[in-house]
Amino acid sequence: MKTKVLFILWVLLLGAATLGAQTARDSLSIDGPYILHCGDSLRVISVTAEGEIIDTTYAQAPEIFKVCDHEGNYPFEVSLRPVKRQEWCDREAPERVFVMSDPHGKLDCVISLLKGNGIIDEDLHWAFGSDHLVMIGDIFDRGDDATQIFWFFYKLLQEASDAGGRVTMLLGNHEPMEFAGDMRYATPKYKILARELGIAYRDLFGPDSELGRWVANWNVIGIIGRNLYVHAGLSGEFCERNIPIEEVNREMSRVLFKSGKERRAESDELGFLYGGQGPIWYRGLVLKGPKWAPIKNDTLNLLLSRYDIDHIIVGHTIFNDVRRFYNGRVIAVNVDNARNRAKGRGRALLIDHGRYYVVGDKGILRRINVSQF
Repeated sequence: MKTKVLFILWVLLLGAATLGAQTARDSLSIDGPYILHCGDSLRVISVTAEGEIIDTTYAQAPEIFKVCDHEGNYPFEVSLRPVKRQEWCDREAPERVFVMSDPHGKLDCVISLLKGNGIIDEDLHWAFGSDHLVMIGDIFDRGDDATQIFWFFYKLLQEASDAGGRVTMLLGNHEPMEFAGDMRYATPKYKILARELGIAYRDLFGPDSELGRWVANWNVIGIIGRNLYVHAGLSGEFCERNIPIEEVNREMSRVLFKSGKERRAESDELGFLYGGQGPIWYRGLVLKGPKWAPIKNDTLNLLLSRYDIDHIIVGHTIFNDVRRFYNGRVIAVNVDNARNRAKGRGRALLIDHGRYYVVGDKGILRRINVSQF
């Protein structure tokens, strides 16, 4: 009798384990590739449409990698290339600059926006000539195509460079969060993938990964022409500390792969830069009330004078449309991508020969006045 009971328990446990594995597979969707450098070889991990994890080691890197969204849409190809740090300051602004932020794992919204404004063509290739695309952070979390969006911008950067144009990628707060192992906003499939592989998800974007190496070369703050770009904002304390922008970019990248605790332990400066008053978290350029420590007019003017700029353009804080603050000195471009796309509202900012336009998924919606301070 005892043997029979044990056998039944064993069968139930085996069934539960099998069901758990099946549930994990069913919860996965197309993902990757995650490319890890292992000495002279490459480890490439991807997930198929059936939820099967493919884990392959190559002695020599394939010429191309095929990528598509989690449902098999928007296929494109990527080839690996050397990664290098971009300059953070370019005073010679091109004729047109297209500014977007916070795609948060929604490749369909990225494609719709860029295609609808002539940044890419029908085949998803760069079509913006010698002009400039700026993405102000936060590719990770909330959606199912974070990895694919990284690869899409990786591809566009190369194509833009070949055409004499430029793609600038800036760090948001969600890139450092994921690199530090903070997955509180991650879609469950990424946690499942890491569990199935027996590693931490952050290891797939570590310093030995192709995407990790690339993201570690992004800046936090950039200046193009008369505009400064930063994910969240510049606070009064940032103004007081007067840390050179080049140092901000260098130091925040240097500790990108460390935990939040390790970053804070490095120095008071890094604790500040990665904290609530730092450039990837501060909301006081666009939100009022004591909680946000909104910047004072004279402090904002001091920052504009110090960096010889006219505007600060930010993402991070979600609004129902592209918004201007402080009489146009601050412009916020982060919106709910899926909802704004569906409702035909503003999705991004186009600067065309010094004129500023709110654009949607079908082109220009309206011009905004930013010249009267």
